Amino acid sequence: MKLKIILSRFFAIMLVMLLNACGNQDKQPHTPQNNNQQNLGFSIVTAEQYLTAKESNARLTKMESLKFEPFNQPDEHFATLMVDPTKTFQTIEGFGGALTDATAETLAKLSPENQEKIYTAYFDKKEGIGYNLFRTHINSCDFSSQSYAYAEVDSDFDLRHFSIERDLKFRIPLIKEAIKRTGADFKLLASPWSPPAWMKTNQHMLQGGELKPEHYQTWANYFVRFIEAYRAKQIPVWAVSVQNEPMAVQTWESCVYTAEQERDFVKNNLGPTFEKHQLSDVKIVVWDHNRGIMYQRASTVYDDPDARKYVWGTGFHWYTGDHFDNVKQVAEAFPDKKLLFTEGCVFPFNYDKLNDWNWGERYGESVIKDLNNSAVGWIDWNIVLDEKGGPNHVANYCFAPVIGNTQTDEVIFMNSFYYLGHFSRFIRPGAKRIICSSNYDDLLATAAINQNGSIVVVAMNQTDKEIPFKIWIQGKGVQTALPAHAIKTTIIN
Repeated sequence: MKLKIILSRFFAIMLVMLLNACGNQDKQPHTPQNNNQQNLGFSIVTAEQYLTAKESNARLTKMESLKFEPFNQPDEHFATLMVDPTKTFQTIEGFGGALTDATAETLAKLSPENQEKIYTAYFDKKEGIGYNLFRTHINSCDFSSQSYAYAEVDSDFDLRHFSIERDLKFRIPLIKEAIKRTGADFKLLASPWSPPAWMKTNQHMLQGGELKPEHYQTWANYFVRFIEAYRAKQIPVWAVSVQNEPMAVQTWESCVYTAEQERDFVKNNLGPTFEKHQLSDVKIVVWDHNRGIMYQRASTVYDDPDARKYVWGTGFHWYTGDHFDNVKQVAEAFPDKKLLFTEGCVFPFNYDKLNDWNWGERYGESVIKDLNNSAVGWIDWNIVLDEKGGPNHVANYCFAPVIGNTQTDEVIFMNSFYYLGHFSRFIRPGAKRIICSSNYDDLLATAAINQNGSIVVVAMNQTDKEIPFKIWIQGKGVQTALPAHAIKTTIIN
């Protein structure tokens, strides 16, 4: 009797297992294991490639198309980029540069033909490099012809004298030109270099100083007035940063905040004020300074839930060391918050060194490593400067990717313009970074998949020797090469 019961239970269990197995089998996708075409949604057959290289005329130049062949197992001793579009990471907001007073004034001094040439080069998605992400300044910055604020009357708590009149001549027309040419992709980050002198402890917009506690709310209201004034001119403000470089005491406009002061200003003033005025759609960016101590600055804000809820992400610059790992650590510690490179330029300005190749490589390395460490966008500093690297009211002259000589009406495109274009033209807003694993130390690379399904691989060689390499993607591959000191974008679609 016991044996019958045992056998009965055994057969019942086996029947259940058999039925479950059949049910699970029906739920499996009817897809061959190695069907790469179905995984990607298109055939991997050919790819376009664009090259910029030293000692050549190649400047974002379209090269011969590549043909993919079966390629199952990469060789660990041959330079290879292993790309996996099924593993996606951060969504890209875009790439761009700063629309400053200096840029606007320089452009206004150039001929209409050269203005059009520069507008097309930067803003056009097909003929140019398709910038969409921009930064501008609230009040003046060092790249203004003079220092000014929008409300300069002492103790103007109600901001009755607030006016953006100074911006109307040059800067606002430039920003509107960018909007017209970039359309729905346009995003503008606005950053203050300093509050008005009367709000500060040193009574001056220059040389650091701090925001007086009694003016915290007035300064938060000032942000609102700026955003509303720009919106009245049909200029949407996508985001603001709390303060440009809040640890720097500069000879130009600057203001110092500790991490705790920035946290409390966001928590008690800026965030609630945006909420009160229905401006919660405007993103708030903290830090906006170098990578070095960005974790301490970010964690101080994000570890406070009352401040954290108002903040979209952390902005950072490149002026004191590389510290790329710090970007990654902030991303890993606070995965729900964004990371945005908000400023970088090369300096000091020297007209005789406009053609030095290292300028572009500085940009290329930074963009690749920042993206690979989870940055969602990358904003260069001034998009255009004059033949002196200005105008600048404190002689802090720098390079820009485009130099407009206001004396001769000559326009010079530095190699940094093309290096930046290898990313901005092909990795479009809404793209997602994907796996791009290099087995060769001197082969820097990143990759993304656009919303239309095209895969973009950007690879860079900073050495004096050509690097032959392969791109492997889901069992197929192609061999190509990077000349010495070159950058190449490969588009698989």
